[in-house]
Amino acid sequence: MQPIYTPQGATSRPPTLGGLSMLVGFVLIGGVVSTLILFVLLALGKGMGLAEAQTYLAALATQPAKSPGSWYELMTLQAVNHLGTFLLPSLAYWYLIERRTWSQFNSRSLWQVAGTGFVAVIVIAFMPFDGLIIDWNQNLHLPETLAPVEQWIRDKEKGLEDITKYLTTFRTPGQLLMAFLVIAIIPAIGEETLFRGILQRNLSYWTGNVHVGIWLAAALFSAIHVQFLGFFPRMLLGALFGYLYLWSGNLWIPILAHFVNNGFTVLMVYLHQQKVTSMNIEDTETVPLAGALISGAFTLVLLYYFKKSNDQQAAISPER
Repeated sequence: MQPIYTPQGATSRPPTLGGLSMLVGFVLIGGVVSTLILFVLLALGKGMGLAEAQTYLAALATQPAKSPGSWYELMTLQAVNHLGTFLLPSLAYWYLIERRTWSQFNSRSLWQVAGTGFVAVIVIAFMPFDGLIIDWNQNLHLPETLAPVEQWIRDKEKGLEDITKYLTTFRTPGQLLMAFLVIAIIPAIGEETLFRGILQRNLSYWTGNVHVGIWLAAALFSAIHVQFLGFFPRMLLGALFGYLYLWSGNLWIPILAHFVNNGFTVLMVYLHQQKVTSMNIEDTETVPLAGALISGAFTLVLLYYFKKSNDQQAAISPER
């Protein structure tokens, strides 16, 4: 069997900087093509021209509640955009440029991974600590000389609040299922394929240090969301996914972790809105400091157990 990359850094076909430029090109082209597809879908669905569709989409993004049925429209458009920007360009690069297969994202098969059941526990245990970092990041201020930049950032973030709140208001079980697909399943597969499967792998090779590769990929993962007031907590989350990939040797593990993070949040938001629970998972200010620190410590213990279990499993079942 042809040797493949492992998260520890081995590869039979070293990634090149030229390949990186191709990957960036694929992502940019995917973003443009998916945007054009959005316009075409709107034009066909609404019986309007492409220019009118562009105007309608802009209005939909700024004042979604004024358009009947806009929740499902925006969710569908978001799904198309995400597939076109993340998953499809990543697979095109992986299959056409590096000429590999999906199985070559993995140095070990899923059944060889120890502690898979702990992945959900690790992610949920990490949430209170990450909530503390979210609260800290939101209250972080730039130096006085960069005050205009900070104000611009905060204005941009505030401009996204209305549409975010609109899209995370789930009135029916059907909307909940749609949210699971668009917010949890599609991003988990697409973003982990790009950031962990490809970028983390390549950055680890180029820098010669897997930890540097993990944190660089995590920083890019956070930056591409263009939400600067949440940069650090999202980077920590990306690093968590990166280490789960490193220690498990299987891309489905960070995909599962990403799905649990997003899906659990969606479910808790829905239960809060339905008054099933009084806990508002989006309110990070309610996380007590002691609880957040215990959360962080417990997460480290679980990660240590996950790593140790997989080190032992690797010794029993050597990587391919």
